[in-house]
Amino acid sequence: MLANVVALHADDLEACPAAVSLDRAHLDRSGYYALARADAANHGHPKERQLDFYGGLRWRYEEHVPGAKRKIDRIPLFRAKKGLRIREDHTFNDEEYNTYACPWHHNITASICSFRTAKALKANPGSRYDIESFKWHNSAPFEWHSRQLLDLGLMEPGQWF
Repeated sequence: MLANVVALHADDLEACPAAVSLDRAHLDRSGYYALARADAANHGHPKERQLDFYGGLRWRYEEHVPGAKRKIDRIPLFRAKKGLRIREDHTFNDEEYNTYACPWHHNITASICSFRTAKALKANPGSRYDIESFKWHNSAPFEWHSRQLLDLGLMEPGQWF
């Protein structure tokens, strides 16, 4: 199952210096995009039914996030099998596990909402002092409801965990 990790952040870093607040959580309501995943073994042509997703704080503060860590897509639920390995880029050695759809239908998708990126950006000495606030004109209060994630296109109906 494909999921996107949606970065949450506190709206006021003076009141919440670790960037975490359940009561004042915010997220980005724009800036999410996907690119075809290139296949190095096939002269860089796109891999079938595979995309790399980007957005949120990892996109807005890309100068502080290494290129290999900017993706927000993950496979959080999967069927274990002998020989299955997860690679450093959060993809599996079995290419079918990395797809967003089967050949005959779309797979379910989900969103994982996390303060981890905001917390890391505020804890990292290289970015700590460069970020006075995570709020911008496309920040919105996080509603703790699936409707918001559905409206932003970050998940499909019936997939709120």
